[in-house]
Amino acid sequence: MNLDRAILLLAGTLVVLSSLLTLVVSPWWVLLAAFVGLNLAQSSLTGFCPAAVLLRRAGISSGCAFR
Repeated sequence: MNLDRAILLLAGTLVVLSSLLTLVVSPWWVLLAAFVGLNLAQSSLTGFCPAAVLLRRAGISSGCAFR
C-alpha cells in the first residue's frame, strides 16, 4: 500500500466512523467529519498533509500525490 491509498483509507474510515458515532452517540461527532473534509481540502490546495507526514514516518512508501 502506498501513501496515497493510505490517506484515502484513513479519511474514508474516519468519515464513516464519524457518521456512525453521530447517529449512535452524539451529533457533535459530525465535527470529526468536518475536520477531515477541511483537511482534505487544505491538503489539495497546499500540498501539505499532516497525516501523510505521520504515515511516511511510519514507513509507508510515497505515492504520486504526496511526495
